[in-house]
Amino acid sequence: MKIIDGKACAQQIKDQITKEVEMIRAIGFRVPKLAIILVGDRPDSLSYVRSKEKTCKSLGMNCDTYLLPATTSEREIMDLIDRLNNDRTVDAILIQLPLPEHYDSAKILDFIDYKKDADGLHLMNVGLLHLGEPYVMPCTPKGIISLLETNNIDVAGKHAVVIGRSQLVGEPTAQLLIRQNATVTLCHSHTKNLSDITRIGDIIITAAGHPNLLKPEDFKEGAILIDVAINRTDEGLEGDVYSPRTREALEQRLSAATPVPGGVGPMTIAMLMQNVLDMYKIKNA
Repeated sequence: MKIIDGKACAQQIKDQITKEVEMIRAIGFRVPKLAIILVGDRPDSLSYVRSKEKTCKSLGMNCDTYLLPATTSEREIMDLIDRLNNDRTVDAILIQLPLPEHYDSAKILDFIDYKKDADGLHLMNVGLLHLGEPYVMPCTPKGIISLLETNNIDVAGKHAVVIGRSQLVGEPTAQLLIRQNATVTLCHSHTKNLSDITRIGDIIITAAGHPNLLKPEDFKEGAILIDVAINRTDEGLEGDVYSPRTREALEQRLSAATPVPGGVGPMTIAMLMQNVLDMYKIKNA
């Protein structure tokens, strides 16, 4: 079984971004800037924000982070977004999800200028993606496609099974695979006899957030596993399928798989950085 190394692929992308940003700086232009808004005090969310902030700065780009208490009103959040929408030095805006439950997440996300929507979650960007004309793509699905391409995995004509229908991962991933001429089955929590479907899939993409979702025998011989989930268990980080317990059996069954951690995760943040640079380049073309 080939291990699809997300860390190595992400590093190549980040190295290229660094070179482009260095060229921008060298000719005296303003470098790209990302603005991150975190509402509330979830430790995991703060950790993700700090990682994104650190990565952005390590690539030579600017990053402004706004840490807001969970008592902040929706109006105050939207006023901040409005200022960032109108700030010509800000190229991309990211709202760290999930927002606390008392906020209308869709309303807040859609208040971001879709041309500065770093995560590709604005209603306009969702629609453009479905039309096959994306302005910006969601980071994780974009990273999945990049991993497949980098590892010379041609999806055209293949049966891809996507498990999970969130707007963050499942649905946009299915759309991108369809655009690359895969035949796609989108499964979810109400899908019956899931293993009957996965056993006929050439490429299985799991993004359900449920450890032990599938067993190695639930895949056909030679299938490819893209395990998106990161589940925190008593034994450490595990995917929906990939774990230290299942690796040996998966090696006997699959032709390729992403590890957890070290697979899709590093690609998500690399694609975020790519989105920031791409939006900067479009604006300054």
